[in-house]
Amino acid sequence: MTLAYSLVTPVIKSLTHVLCRIDDAQLTRVPDRGPLIIAVNHINFLEVPVLYTHLRPRPLTGFAKAENWQDPLMRPLFELWEAIPLRRGEADVEAIRRGLAILEADGILAVAPEGTRSGHGRLLRGRPGIVLLALRTHAPIIPVACHGYEGFWENARRLRRTDFRVTVGYPFHLRAPGGRADRAMRQCMVDEVMYQVAALLPRQYRGEYADLSKATQDFLDFGPGSVSNLDVATD
Repeated sequence: MTLAYSLVTPVIKSLTHVLCRIDDAQLTRVPDRGPLIIAVNHINFLEVPVLYTHLRPRPLTGFAKAENWQDPLMRPLFELWEAIPLRRGEADVEAIRRGLAILEADGILAVAPEGTRSGHGRLLRGRPGIVLLALRTHAPIIPVACHGYEGFWENARRLRRTDFRVTVGYPFHLRAPGGRADRAMRQCMVDEVMYQVAALLPRQYRGEYADLSKATQDFLDFGPGSVSNLDVATD
């Protein structure tokens, strides 16, 4: 751990508490080590500093849009936290390679299957990149749902703190019949992952996955001590 890391990370964690009322009690359910994929929804920039600083010292990293490396303020922070730049809208082979290496080294990799910020907090359709990572490494996926902070900027202008609530679900594995999955099957798989995230959210945040009755679980395996998050959804 570098001196810069030991100074910057606690300061940012403290800053998140100044700006937000963070309900992070369920983060204790996230294992201390991997291999593990965290499937998290993406509302705005807040997930990165909150989840990263509150999950340390777990060996955590994640993908971030490559454009952040062009920002002279953001680039040093993302490099300090060893984030993986991801070129959106294309098959970024180098980003996938680095993500696989993290998992193969028993790290924890945060992935936002939506691929972009929603802004409004309602789930967007998932993209299948997470499927490749899970199938190649056999790493379990743990769904993490965050909500309540879609009005952050308005609250900040009014000098109000913002609620940031985190719910952590039960982990599962993805499986592909015969070990292979075509494009249509990969989309079905990521939709099943997203329904597991949706089940952790209040109804108004479920967006594309609002109707839990349409959820399938054909490609999900829940191990001993784990159950489908659909079974424990609050409504």
